[in-house]
Amino acid sequence: MQDTHWLLLDTETTGFAAPVFVVEIAAQKMRDWDPIGAPFRKLLNQNQDIPPEASRVHGYTREILERDGEPSQDVYAAFASYAGNLPLVAYNLEYDLDRVLLPEWQRLGISPIGGAGFCALRLAQRLLDPVPAGNCKLQTLRQYYRLPERGAHTGLGDVMTVVDLFGQVLRPIAEQRGLHTWEDVVRHATEEWYPSRIAFGKFKGRSIYEARKNGEIRKWLDWLVSSSNARSARMGRWYLRELEKDGGREAKAFAATATMEANTTGIIIYTHPDLSQFRTLVAVARARLAEIEAAYTSDKAKVSALQARLFKHLRPHYEERDRVRLVVSYRKSFLDTLLRQGEDEAQQVEEEFRQEDERTQQEYRNTETTMESKRQLSGDEEAEIKSLWKKLVKLFHPDRYSDDAEKLETYTKLTAAINAAKDNGDLKTLRSIADDPIGFVLRQGWTAIDFGETDEQDHLQRLWESLEAEILAMIEATNALKECQDWELHQLVQREPEVFERVVEKQIEGINTEVTELKSQAEKLEKEIRELTGSDAVGIG
Repeated sequence: MQDTHWLLLDTETTGFAAPVFVVEIAAQKMRDWDPIGAPFRKLLNQNQDIPPEASRVHGYTREILERDGEPSQDVYAAFASYAGNLPLVAYNLEYDLDRVLLPEWQRLGISPIGGAGFCALRLAQRLLDPVPAGNCKLQTLRQYYRLPERGAHTGLGDVMTVVDLFGQVLRPIAEQRGLHTWEDVVRHATEEWYPSRIAFGKFKGRSIYEARKNGEIRKWLDWLVSSSNARSARMGRWYLRELEKDGGREAKAFAATATMEANTTGIIIYTHPDLSQFRTLVAVARARLAEIEAAYTSDKAKVSALQARLFKHLRPHYEERDRVRLVVSYRKSFLDTLLRQGEDEAQQVEEEFRQEDERTQQEYRNTETTMESKRQLSGDEEAEIKSLWKKLVKLFHPDRYSDDAEKLETYTKLTAAINAAKDNGDLKTLRSIADDPIGFVLRQGWTAIDFGETDEQDHLQRLWESLEAEILAMIEATNALKECQDWELHQLVQREPEVFERVVEKQIEGINTEVTELKSQAEKLEKEIRELTGSDAVGIG
């Protein structure tokens, strides 16, 4: 970018609710696409409580900031010295600068630091369009492109991840597009632009370029132009202008990621890919999806096995608590009905209680049956999972059956069966589908569908785009799994097995305390019912 100097920054905060206070600010000086010099990073002690939901994301608490943080005036004086008048860039500049830093500087009486830059998120969304399927969350892209793990959701960690993203992913695409100067990049990141995949409505997920052959999508775009909503109409006009450009996509390259070897990520840049190149893209995407699916299935089995262990120890205590809760709820309902409608109607509440009590008991029996099958996969089974998913991903093609309702229904049911088996660690079902998908479909009595390969370029392109979207969905699912408390407990128990017993004891202690309070409520309600009805027989409980 012609020896341009600029500043990449990130903040961690007390959350989204105003007023927002910064708890960490980090930055890295950049020259062209490369970092120069040491990064900047400071924690701020602003004497504010940190909401639990924010603390769970970045890990900072008021105690940590009081111990390690510095006064905000001192931090921003140091930041001003580091940043000078460099243009500021952030991965979501609207949030970090407009909603966080500028209001904070105004609150503290500090003059704005740095100059105008661009939003790195906007640049990534445009350069990567339509890959990866409109999802440009920073940690998702880090995993998708196999960038180094720098410390997710810390200011400095996220800054360095964006540095990696610029250097290894965005730079080659930008240069291929002819974005050679700072001004080129700023313009590309700030000018009007919309994703090539439709983000809403009945054609959600479809490419606008299909409108060249698909009359229904073209009609939808014309309808969008005529919208009374100015923003929608502007989007529609932009899409129509885009369709009129040479070859579409601004005659720009198709960009895709590919894993060339086990631990090597490369960026393949194609201009107007041909049939053979789409076959390569599909093969690469299938291999990556199989890898991610196998890892998720294994990790989910670990969490499920831990949940089963906990259920076995805690079931009688949970069951007692839930029953007493039910008794309290229905005794309150009985009293309310008795006072408002009379004794005959109140008797119906007793029958409803008995039905709900039986339903709850049946739920526990069903859960017990389900939990009995939950266990951690063995080493051999984990190895087999990888092989199974290589076969299963070849069945993935949601768009292929879209024109036949019966075949689409079969595909939907098959996908649901695969997902259920994946979530439950059901190797038997996964084997059955992977080894003989046609036989599995016929045994269920579903309409037969064709699992053969396609040689049509349009189908291959849609398949590749669907695979890319599914890869991102699986990365998101994996992230969600590894952010849940059960995964944290699994990790802790793996390191310190004795922790499990302590967790069980603490859970039982908390449940028993709640049961004692509920029983006290139930006894008071029972006494009131007896006094009102003049009967010692209380049919609820």
